[in-house]
Amino acid sequence: MTESQLVELVRQAVIGGCFVILPMLVAGLAVGVAMGLVQAASGVHEPIVGFAPKALAMAAALVVSLPWMVERLAELFREAATGP
Repeated sequence: MTESQLVELVRQAVIGGCFVILPMLVAGLAVGVAMGLVQAASGVHEPIVGFAPKALAMAAALVVSLPWMVERLAELFREAATGP
């Protein structure tokens, strides 16, 4: 494996990892912003009120996107094992 192949493999791994975590991050961000607006409007500033919905949304996003995540990671590992 040459240096350029290794650099390309690491680049693909980083980009693939970012794509894999994206559904959970988007779900957490959307729910976090919504809960922040609700907390600001209602005056309730308890940390659990903001954390629990984010954790549930991220868990739901994980459950929904897990098959796609496994497929994507398996494809990445397969490409790494077989080479160019």
